[in-house]
Amino acid sequence: MASTSAAVAAALSSLSIRSSLPFLNPSFSLSYNPMLKALQTLSLSPSVKPLAASKLVPWASPRDDIDTSFFDNVNPYEDIPFNPPAPPEGYVPPPAFDELPPETEDEIAAAYEEIYGPAYSGESKLGNDIYVMDAKIKKTSGLLGRRKREKPNDGFEERVVEVRRVTKVVKGGKKLSFRAIVVVGDKKGHVGVGVGKAKEVVDAIAKSAVDARRHIVTVPMTKYSTFPHRADGDYGAAKVMLRPASPGTGVIAGGSVRVMLEMAGVENALGKQLGSDNALNNARATVVAVQKMRQFREVALERGIPMEELWK
Repeated sequence: MASTSAAVAAALSSLSIRSSLPFLNPSFSLSYNPMLKALQTLSLSPSVKPLAASKLVPWASPRDDIDTSFFDNVNPYEDIPFNPPAPPEGYVPPPAFDELPPETEDEIAAAYEEIYGPAYSGESKLGNDIYVMDAKIKKTSGLLGRRKREKPNDGFEERVVEVRRVTKVVKGGKKLSFRAIVVVGDKKGHVGVGVGKAKEVVDAIAKSAVDARRHIVTVPMTKYSTFPHRADGDYGAAKVMLRPASPGTGVIAGGSVRVMLEMAGVENALGKQLGSDNALNNARATVVAVQKMRQFREVALERGIPMEELWK
C-alpha cells in the first residue's frame, strides 16, 4: 500500500501544469493533450494524413490577422478624463427646470385643454366649444361604448339585412363568429348585396359592405320608378317574382326583396318570395331577376326598329 502511494505521488510530481486552462494559452500544443496527440498520430489507412493542431483546435495557435498593438500602452485601471467638445459661439444654455417662473392656473388649464380637449366643467380657456369632446366621443364610439365604423363617402347607402351568430366545429371545440348580410345602393338604379364573417359584428358588417360594393348591378327602371316588364329569378331554393306597378302603388314586397328594391330606388313595384325564406338567397335571386330585365330602347336597338313599333 505504501509503495503504491509513493508511485502515484512520483507520477503527479512529474506533471507540470503551466496554466489552469491550457486551451486558452496561446503556447498550448498537442504535447500537453495525449488525446489530441493520439488523434494526430492515428492513421487508419495510408491515404489519411495527420492533422495539424490548428485544424483540430482552432485556438491552439495564435492569430496573426488581429492587431492588438492599441492596447499595449493602455492601462485599464487608469482614470481617463472626459473632455467634451467646446460649445459653439453664441450658445446660451437653457435655464434649469427649477429656475423657471411658476405657471398660473389658467396656463395649466390651457395646456390640459390643448391635450385633452375642452374641460367638462363647461369652461374653455382657448375659446373652444365645450361640447366638442362629447361629440367626438359619440362619433367614435357606438352604443355601450362600442367602437363605431366609419362609412366611406361614395354615395352608396348601407342597410343591414341580417346578422347571425354562426359556429364552426374545429378540433379544439367550437369557433364562434358573426355573419352579416348588407345591401348597398345609391337609390339611382345601382344596388348590390354582400356577405361577410368576422369575430366581431362591426368587422362582419364592414366585410359584407365591401363585398356588396364589389357586386353592384344596374336595375332598369322607367320614368315612373318601376320595372319595364315582369321577371322571375331563382337562386338555390329561393325564387323571386317581380312585377311592375302603377304610380302610387309603392313597394309591396317583404324580406330582403323589399330592402333590395328600396336601396335600388324603385318606388312602385310588386315582389313575392316563392320557396325558401333564406335572406341571402332571396336577395341574390332578386339580383338574378333584375339582370334579366332590359330597357325598351335596348330591345328596339337589337331588332333595328323604332321604339314605337314595339307595341304594335
